[in-house]
Order: sequence, then structure tokens, then C-alpha cells
Amino acid sequence: MSLQDPIQPTVFSPDENTSRQLRDAFGKFATGITVITAHSADGSVSIVANSFASVSLDPALVLWSVDRTSRRFPYFEAADHYAIHVLAAEQQDLCTQVSRDVHALGAVAHALNADGVPLIDHCLARFECRRVAAHDAGDHIIIVGQVQRTEMRDGAPLTFYGGQIGPID
Repeated sequence: MSLQDPIQPTVFSPDENTSRQLRDAFGKFATGITVITAHSADGSVSIVANSFASVSLDPALVLWSVDRTSRRFPYFEAADHYAIHVLAAEQQDLCTQVSRDVHALGAVAHALNADGVPLIDHCLARFECRRVAAHDAGDHIIIVGQVQRTEMRDGAPLTFYGGQIGPID
């Protein structure tokens, strides 16, 4: 293919008939993968999310979003404290475990912080947060947290792109 023969884009307006196409278009943006953890009346809970972003340095704020239809939604909607773990390339098995089981941390070594939030080791970064806001956003809610403690290390990230999970090559 030459520069004179550009790839033709797919053009559509999002509606109930194009939800798969919209999901595929969203998948064109490569993201890191996080595991969010919290304490609940049912014990330690976790969820995989790629909807994580920094918001502010002063104060230190981050956001992530959770699907209202998720069975995990009630746990994270109610959580006043949580931790966001940015996964390293070698943590793909952890990602798979958490995506399959809200209580996957029962089989994963972790510690609890002073707020009872589960903390997973060996992540590229970890943000221990206190929830300061939640905003309605269609079929999700956006949760904003103030970062209380952070830990980080060097390494390669685990990423999500085009419906696939893996390290950056």
C-alpha cells in the first residue's frame, strides 16, 4: 500500500445497532491495565479496569469508572477507600484471575493497609485512595479519589489494545 492509497475509515453514528463497532473504536486506544481493590462486608474484593487516569497533582486526584451492570458494582460504589494497582507485564495471570472472580485475592498474596484495603505487591504503581466524588456517566459511574499513598517501580506495563491483553512489544 502506498501513501496515495490511504486506508479507508469506517464511519458511523453510535446507536443501539453499532455498539460492537463503538466498542472496537474505543479499543483502538491502548491503555494500561489496573486492578482496583477494596474491603467489603464480604471480604477483599477486586476488579480489572482500564478506565484509569490522573486528574490533578494538587491535590493528587485520580479517576476510574465502573459499569453499573457489573456484579461488582455495589462493592465499589460503596467503597470509601480503595487501591489502584497498575499491572506489570508479568502480571497477566493476576489480571485473568481477578477478571474471573471478585474474590480472587483469596488466592493472591496481599497485605491490608490501615483502612483495610488489600494491597498487591510487584505492581508498577499503586495508588491508595480515599473516594472524594462519584459522577453519573451513562452506564458507568466515574469515581474520583484523592491519593493518600503511592508506591512505584520500574518495569514494562501490561496493556489492553484491540481486545487483547499483553505486554508492549
